[in-house]
Amino acid sequence: MNMKRKPESIEGGQRRVSSLPMFRFYGVGSGLILLVCILSSGAAITEKNKMTVEGTRGMLEKWIEIKRIISKEKRDFELAREILKDRTNLVQQEIESLHGKIIDAENSIAEADKKRSDMVSENEKFRAVSSSLGNSLALLEQRTQQLVCRLPDPIQQRLKPLSQRLPTDPEQTKLSLAERFQNVVGILNEVDKSNREITVCSEVRTLPDGSSVEVASLYIGIGQAFYANANGTIAGTGKASEKGWVWKPSNEAAPQILEAIAILKNEKVATYIKLPVEIQ
Repeated sequence: MNMKRKPESIEGGQRRVSSLPMFRFYGVGSGLILLVCILSSGAAITEKNKMTVEGTRGMLEKWIEIKRIISKEKRDFELAREILKDRTNLVQQEIESLHGKIIDAENSIAEADKKRSDMVSENEKFRAVSSSLGNSLALLEQRTQQLVCRLPDPIQQRLKPLSQRLPTDPEQTKLSLAERFQNVVGILNEVDKSNREITVCSEVRTLPDGSSVEVASLYIGIGQAFYANANGTIAGTGKASEKGWVWKPSNEAAPQILEAIAILKNEKVATYIKLPVEIQ
């Protein structure tokens, strides 16, 4: 095969030089075979290039997709790690808070146990003191009851709401120690007040012969008393004893007793009066 440049051709008044090689064929059969080989070789090269580009494009697409997936996985991993880190910190804070609360609770329990121990100890002391006070109070109530029996009738009537609360059996009473002490103190205060006063009242007195007469009685404190009837014919004196008041006739002292009663009632001017007094 001999290649020569094809001569220039003129078309439309212009000269055009063809750059394609010219093939000189020495035989029809061999020329066809060569042409087919050239065409087949070009088609094969084109198909191979096409396959290479398509493969490269597919690989690039897959590589980009993989990179995208990896990037997304990294972002998700970082986000999950941050969330997990925050949750871990939160749980750690809760654990530390619970540890603090546990320590506070243990301290509170220890303090409560100490207070309970102190209260038990104080309670034992209070029980011992209460038992001692109960014994002393029982004796005090007994002596107060004896004192009430020696008081004049007007004072006994005034103290009756308090004296009725004195227990006959201290072991069976439902009153507390405080109530019992308050009751005794109330009686003693009233007795002390009455002992510093002079009381005048009307009474019915039983005479030695068994008859009864209305008299005016004059009580000086809680230890001495006098009585006299309105016309001054009957009079007497009284004093406290362990079994109650003891009365004795003293008719001769009736004028002085009536005069003293009149002075106390503001019916006469105050003056010195001699009255029979018995002191033990």
